Amino acid sequence: MTAFARPDRNLHRNLLARITDGTLWLIALLHVALAACLVAALFFVAEADAQDAVQDGECGGSNVLTALAKSDPAKFAALEAEAAAVPNGKGIFWKIEKDGIAPSWLLGTMHVTDPRVLALPSEAPGAFEAASTVIVESDEIIDEKKSAAAILMRPDLTMFPDNKTIADFLKPADREQLEAGLKARGIPLTLVARMKPWMIASFVALPACEITRKAAGASFLDKKIAEDAVGQGKTLKGLETLIEQLSAMDSLPTELHLRALIETLALGKTIDDVFATMTDLYLAGDTGMIMPMMKAVDTTSSEDFGYADFEQRIIVERNRTMATRAEPILKDGGAFMAVGALHLPGKEGLVELLRAQGFTLTRAN
Repeated sequence: MTAFARPDRNLHRNLLARITDGTLWLIALLHVALAACLVAALFFVAEADAQDAVQDGECGGSNVLTALAKSDPAKFAALEAEAAAVPNGKGIFWKIEKDGIAPSWLLGTMHVTDPRVLALPSEAPGAFEAASTVIVESDEIIDEKKSAAAILMRPDLTMFPDNKTIADFLKPADREQLEAGLKARGIPLTLVARMKPWMIASFVALPACEITRKAAGASFLDKKIAEDAVGQGKTLKGLETLIEQLSAMDSLPTELHLRALIETLALGKTIDDVFATMTDLYLAGDTGMIMPMMKAVDTTSSEDFGYADFEQRIIVERNRTMATRAEPILKDGGAFMAVGALHLPGKEGLVELLRAQGFTLTRAN
């Protein structure tokens, strides 16, 4: 049995800004990737408490930045300055141009079913209608049965081997915290014990209303875009396979995933506030503020355990792959590209990578 030290309570908070994109995509995939028993379990996750929120289209939670601006204006101003320094940290919708070809478009998405997110920036619907080709992270999301079959053929990516369970990797105190946290969400540990920790973390990290919508079959933004593309007879192309995405997450150390899982549970209702704030920032097109916001959740420093590895494998390498595979499609012009919003900003984000390929990118919202 491998035992890990009790996790730093601030680790997940400091990592979550980067982990969010990969994790939210995986959350969105749960209704495809998991066995029927897990899908059934999702219906028990605070279903009664989530009904009003589902009807209203909102998940509740308070914006932590609004409170911070009132309680500590100087600290809030510092966060704004930090966000302003992030390259391409403003805007989730970009126009892609190159001499001699029709313009294309790049939309940063949030992999959720929130109706406010599904509404798209006001400039995007017209660009989508005019596009002949639609690009998403994985075009496999359009066929749930085929996707599920492909993923179930690789249980090594989602399940512990040799009848091991997550309890084999936890100290007793951490197991108790995990069991209590899952129980509070209506999920018995025995139901998910063989799942790898990032799989479990991916559905305890969201408010109950979002999980309920997904369990009821609602399409997250990327899937809706893909469905609309096929429905309108457009060419649909993917930049990655589902197995590539799952393999990237699975390649990270188990200890990192375990710590993130325990810390997600330890956040309790704070995760609702973090999620609400992240959604507000997305809707405002302020992706550069997400990381500073996450740091503001807690002021104490923490060990940077596994962050560099996570960023390299899940963000940087995937950005490069997506940019390389998108280039020949974008060279034909008339494309509408939609990928997770946290892939856009930064020196190694997609906006800069596409510019390096000779495209001109201009913020369009």
